Amino acid sequence: MRQFAEHGYQGAKVEEIATELGIAKGSVFQHFGSKAGLFFEAYKRATFQMPAWLDAPEDVLTQGFFPTVTYWLERTEHLVREDYVPYRVSLIGTYSTDLALKRDINRFLVSEDPYGTLDFVEFGIARGEVRGDVDLEMIVSMVDWLSGSIQDALVTEELDPGLFHRGGGNPERQRMRVAHFTILLQSAIGAEPVPRTA
Repeated sequence: MRQFAEHGYQGAKVEEIATELGIAKGSVFQHFGSKAGLFFEAYKRATFQMPAWLDAPEDVLTQGFFPTVTYWLERTEHLVREDYVPYRVSLIGTYSTDLALKRDINRFLVSEDPYGTLDFVEFGIARGEVRGDVDLEMIVSMVDWLSGSIQDALVTEELDPGLFHRGGGNPERQRMRVAHFTILLQSAIGAEPVPRTA
């Protein structure tokens, strides 16, 4: 994972990985079949090292579905500081691999749900906070894709503030973006509030 995180998919060399592990290059290919197979295993391991939605502290979960979304988005910097290697490997899998490997990655994400998004959405539905009248898989995909995209944008801003010329690197602006994202997500998948009786 570290070799891929440091050098990217294209830049990582199987020879160097094998040398670092003290094994023959052929052993890597014998076990994983190809560089893509090796990366795919590294990618799977990386995603399972990342926290799942329901790994939030109990006091956050008690507040509900959307406060939990906000909690994780506000902690996006942990991806850079605490989970750098697994996060980099997941970014590379998302943005820097060929279509065949991306297809395998997408199948894995749907079948294994390493971030526990299905359980998290069902948690929100059970609490009456998330719509139950829309296809469950559609909501799960939206939460995964949209949350992942905003986290990638926030991490990119953290790593390269100059890339965002309109206020990049401003913590207050980042909090505002997280709040606005949560409002938009809630307007898309949030359950209709129950009317109060007089």
